[in-house]
Amino acid sequence: MIKLDGKTVLVTGGSRGIGAACVRLFAEAGANVGFAYRSRLAEADALKYDIAAMGRGVFSFQGDLSTREANDEFVNAALCVFPQVDIFVGNSGYWPPNPEPVESLADDRWRSTMATNLDGMFYAARAAARVLPTGGRLIFVASTAGQRGEAGHADYAASKGAMISFVKSMAVELGARDITVNCVAPGWVDTEAVSLPMSDGGRTRIESAIPLKRIASATDIAGPILFLASPLARHITGEVLNVNGGSVLCG
Repeated sequence: MIKLDGKTVLVTGGSRGIGAACVRLFAEAGANVGFAYRSRLAEADALKYDIAAMGRGVFSFQGDLSTREANDEFVNAALCVFPQVDIFVGNSGYWPPNPEPVESLADDRWRSTMATNLDGMFYAARAAARVLPTGGRLIFVASTAGQRGEAGHADYAASKGAMISFVKSMAVELGARDITVNCVAPGWVDTEAVSLPMSDGGRTRIESAIPLKRIASATDIAGPILFLASPLARHITGEVLNVNGGSVLCG
């Protein structure tokens, strides 16, 4: 079992889905956890209660994580609660549920996707890199779309492809400080964000196209993130860990 006793982990997009699964797994591994979220106060409060019941230190931060101000405030708030930040998980992101070809893709949607997925990632990474100690861990949630593209979601695919290149660049920059920088690449994950395409028989069609014939749970993604944050992964950096049941191979 992976043990992270005494470590402090920050997670963005942490009140539900993959983020909440990360918060729970890290707490179960012994870590103190801070998480940021945008609007789901009830879910955030319930999660805080559960983590506190485990005997772990926990705090939450509400803000618009596409902005520099919110990311800086989140990290600074963590340092008011915990002595340092050892691990940072950048999970905050957005997948537009409605497919739209490039020729009709609205400017507002493009800007919104980039602000959430790309600007937010940059601001989070910069804030984290400024405070992570020697041996720290920085992990982001990318996507299969960032590796193979995704028709109807060129904005999303572009943002995640940029994330992958950014991770590789940061891995080189931070290597001298023994900080590893990696990302995981999920495919379909059973969360609220994809409820629309999974309706009306969509789930069966999606599962049939995945080599393992199942859609990932949020915990299926959180587990490999926990691994990348652990001493077991201390010599892995600049990598994309595909956690998608093989769907990245299928176009």
